[in-house]
Amino acid sequence: MWLNKMIVYPHAKINIGLQIVARRDDGYHDIETVIYPVDLRDILEIKPSLQTSLFLYGMPVDGQWQDNLCIKAYHLVQADFDLPPVQFHLYKQIPIGAGMGGGSSDGAYTLRLLNDYFSIGINELRLQEYATCLGSDCPAMLNKRPLLAKGRGEVLSNVHIDLSQYYMLICMPSLSISTAQAYAQAISKKPKLPLGQLLNLPVGEWRGQIVNDFESILFPKYPVLQEFKEKLYKFGALYASLSGSGSALYGIFESEEKREEARDYFTELQAFVW
Repeated sequence: MWLNKMIVYPHAKINIGLQIVARRDDGYHDIETVIYPVDLRDILEIKPSLQTSLFLYGMPVDGQWQDNLCIKAYHLVQADFDLPPVQFHLYKQIPIGAGMGGGSSDGAYTLRLLNDYFSIGINELRLQEYATCLGSDCPAMLNKRPLLAKGRGEVLSNVHIDLSQYYMLICMPSLSISTAQAYAQAISKKPKLPLGQLLNLPVGEWRGQIVNDFESILFPKYPVLQEFKEKLYKFGALYASLSGSGSALYGIFESEEKREEARDYFTELQAFVW
């Protein structure tokens, strides 16, 4: 007997470095980046229903609900396990087009949610395969731990980074950037040093060493992004960066006081702040 309902909380992420290493024959790019989880979360609920549907709340989401990754995840699993129809309720708190993996996390958590709700016993390897079908970031979002991502983002390995002793601020102007459009402008280049090696540096030495290659693509087109990054440094961030290929930036601060000064500034600008 299935539960009346079940709720999960898909988490967001930031990217620590993002190297666009090569363009692939399949049209994708090989990258190298660290997916670092953060506690900003959506809320996803599943209920039994006479027909499958998705109800969206909170921050606006572009497109038809039928194209949402939660629904795509359901259809992937339903095709193999003949699942009955369900009703999803998704409360969006992770901004769209931010480079914070909100949609990917919703899709990945849907896979786990279906597995647990229906007790169908999908193992970790198969969950990873489903997630890879959904999108490049989805496999990394199945597990809430720092991961070094290579290939399209689906080749994952553990990486030991702990930022819990620092204070993080995420800010985002009123701007949403399409992942597909950002990658369409991507220029690959061989990095001077692999990201895995640069991560051995102390956080205070990341500035100018660990780079998100999308900054050189997006900053000229959207100057406000560069302005936000410069302000994060002005308020005392040890390290600041664009996240993924989106419009969110983050700063890592050594003191809570400096972080809160930056928070007040960006809040007054009516930017998204977390």
